[in-house]
Amino acid sequence: MHDETIGHGNSPAAWTCVLIMLVGAAVSSFAYVFASTEGNMGAGTVLFWIGIAVMVVGLGAGLVMKRAGYGVGGSKLKGKDD
Repeated sequence: MHDETIGHGNSPAAWTCVLIMLVGAAVSSFAYVFASTEGNMGAGTVLFWIGIAVMVVGLGAGLVMKRAGYGVGGSKLKGKDD
């Protein structure tokens, strides 16, 4: 039979955290390249820090969801053993 236990990091909280942080990392990476082109240093720097802020928001969202019971072994998950 297939084991339905939830493994390390395989939870809605973890996936939400990672996806939001990936978006932030993509924004910051784009901003790094954008800032290196002529005349875009200021806008690129602002965009870079916006991407960093999005990553921090992703971390916060994951922690909030974990506390709400959507983390590994959380009370809101269908596969949780009682």
